[in-house]
Amino acid sequence: MTTLHLNGAVRSVSSAQDTPLLYVLRDELGLNGAKFGCGLGQCGACTVLLDDRPIFSCVTPLGSVGDRVVTTVEGLGTEAAPGRVQKAFEAEQAAQCGYCIAGMIVRAEALLRKTPKPSERGIRAALAPNLCRCGTHMRILRAVRRAAGTPA
Repeated sequence: MTTLHLNGAVRSVSSAQDTPLLYVLRDELGLNGAKFGCGLGQCGACTVLLDDRPIFSCVTPLGSVGDRVVTTVEGLGTEAAPGRVQKAFEAEQAAQCGYCIAGMIVRAEALLRKTPKPSERGIRAALAPNLCRCGTHMRILRAVRRAAGTPA
């Protein structure tokens, strides 16, 4: 058994240490916000926070997590009480198909925790590792600016 500090709670999991964190989250814990996109750490659909830093959970083995804190999109808010980034993404209608959005929200949250008022350039650089195949990039950028409280 491995202990995970996940979304403000301690969870025990039985997956092997070399199991990708994404599989543990989705298959063992039923947290389906992080998506399987490429499986190579190149698209960002699987992004979660590890001690407030965005990581690709599809290429992060469970055994490398240790005592660090994992936060998924589910840990940022709920349907009844969404977090500030989730509210901004909804207000800007930033999702089209929605597949990338959880990863984008998590990456935006990481940025805003580190840099509460990022520049346009900073937002673009922070989100660059995550891909949106639908092309809602401009709405995603507006959502991050909204969450930061900076002008559009």
